[in-house]
Amino acid sequence: MANMLNASQIAFTKYPSFSLFNYYQQSSKNVVFGNAKIRGCLATTLAYKKLNSKNIVEIVKEENEVEEKFSSNESETLLYSFSPLPLMFIAALPGAGTIRSLFGPFVELVKSWNLPDWLVHWGHPGNMAVVLFAMGGYGTYLGFRIRFSDDVEEKAKAKDLHPKLLGGMFFFFALGATGGITSLLTSDKPILESPHAVTGFIGLTLLTIQTILPTLFEGNPGLRNVHGILGSGIMTLFLVHAALGLQLGLSY
Repeated sequence: MANMLNASQIAFTKYPSFSLFNYYQQSSKNVVFGNAKIRGCLATTLAYKKLNSKNIVEIVKEENEVEEKFSSNESETLLYSFSPLPLMFIAALPGAGTIRSLFGPFVELVKSWNLPDWLVHWGHPGNMAVVLFAMGGYGTYLGFRIRFSDDVEEKAKAKDLHPKLLGGMFFFFALGATGGITSLLTSDKPILESPHAVTGFIGLTLLTIQTILPTLFEGNPGLRNVHGILGSGIMTLFLVHAALGLQLGLSY
């Protein structure tokens, strides 16, 4: 009996982190550790056996191993992948035939003008590049000055010019889309099937949302952050759109 009491005292004083109740709790958290769970169920029996220091060290080590394995499961990292291929589904939607029929008379008119081939081919990309980098680039810069400038006068000018520039960019991009379609049709090329067309459609949709957000600032000031982040994302998307357009232009 004396040995049993001494062993219990060692288990609970010399190793304060050792707890039969906690050991059972940790052991039963995951059924994967079947052996640990069995030891937990027999923990009450161990309390009344003669324990020497070697037994106690082994039990403490087993408890720490169970805790480490359980914590490693909690910190498991999951990797997700994103594929842009579903976006190409947009290109398969009906509408190309309708657009061709609507643009048909105008395309025939453009062909009758006998414009230089280089102008028909690169006129749309050249105009859109000016709009993107001049209006879009400077308008984006002004947007950042509104957020971070400490100069009251500079901020006031930026607030006045920023929406005008980016509103103009939106208008010319929407108008330029018709120019791009016309350029493809006059060259007898397919429309809406290219990644350039898909990114352009997505970009114009996001620009529509972006122009609506400022009207909601007063009721929800937090939308200013959304407006800034979305605007930066839209400009990045249009840079990709421009690269895809250049690739398309060089393909024929």
